This record gives sequence, C-alpha cells and structure tokens, in this order.
Amino acid sequence: MNRTRALLVVPCLAAVALVIAGCGGPAASPSPAGTSIDVTLQEWAVVPSAATASAGQVTFVITNQGPDDIHEFVVMKTDLSVHELPVDANGVVDEEAGGMIVIDEVEDIPVGETEPLTVNLDAGNYALICNIYDEGEGEAHYSLGMRTGFSVQ
Repeated sequence: MNRTRALLVVPCLAAVALVIAGCGGPAASPSPAGTSIDVTLQEWAVVPSAATASAGQVTFVITNQGPDDIHEFVVMKTDLSVHELPVDANGVVDEEAGGMIVIDEVEDIPVGETEPLTVNLDAGNYALICNIYDEGEGEAHYSLGMRTGFSVQ
C-alpha cells in the first residue's frame, strides 16, 4: 500500500511543481511596458537619449543639468517644424495655438533634479520643448534653442 501511494504522490507532486513554476518566476512576470527615454535639459538644449519610440507608453526621465536655470519639459504632438512653432512677442510658444496639442508637461524642474513623465503616445511627430519665459532676464527658453523633434512609430 505504501508503494502504491508513493506511485500516486510522486506524479501529483511533480504536476504541482510544474504548475507553481509556470505561475511564478521571471518567465511569467510581466515585463515593463513601454519605452524609457532619458532627457537632459540644459542651457540651451533639450537632448533625448533617442529621437524615436514605438507607439504606446513612453516614460521620459528628465534631468535638469542647468547650470543656472529652472526648466520645464513639454510634450506636444504637431506636424509643424519644431523650429517654427507659433510664438508670442516674447518668443514663448503659444500652447493654445492651432496645429499642435499639448500632451503633458513637467513644470519647474530645479537644477540637478530628475523627474519622470509617463505618457501614452500615438504614432506621429512631436516637439519636446522648454517653454519657460524669464521676465527678469528677458529669456524665452524655447527661442534660445530648448527644443527638439521626436517621432513615434
């Protein structure tokens, strides 16, 4: 009787082990969705680690390397040239103007700080900009060169 039980228990334990192995561990764990793009903001540039991403979830990991100014990061969907977005008299992009849609943004990133921004992006063309205007210095960061194109496929 013990031998019969052993013959039944061993295959059952093996089946349970296979089920447990199939339900856990790295092979069954969901992989992180989307793409991660490092972005450096600095006077006077927006520098992503890649110029393209696949459609879907994209996480921009934004670091302000200054060296002096607070910056922001704005993601806009547009077919306009990143160098010819509509600006006001101060050189600030008019985010309400036609031809572009603001997807999301992170405002006021201090020098030396890093902030993530996760967005869902459809295929198309985008502008990544800093749209801060410093009244004291009369500086429109976009007009000083803080802009770059980005495409999603």
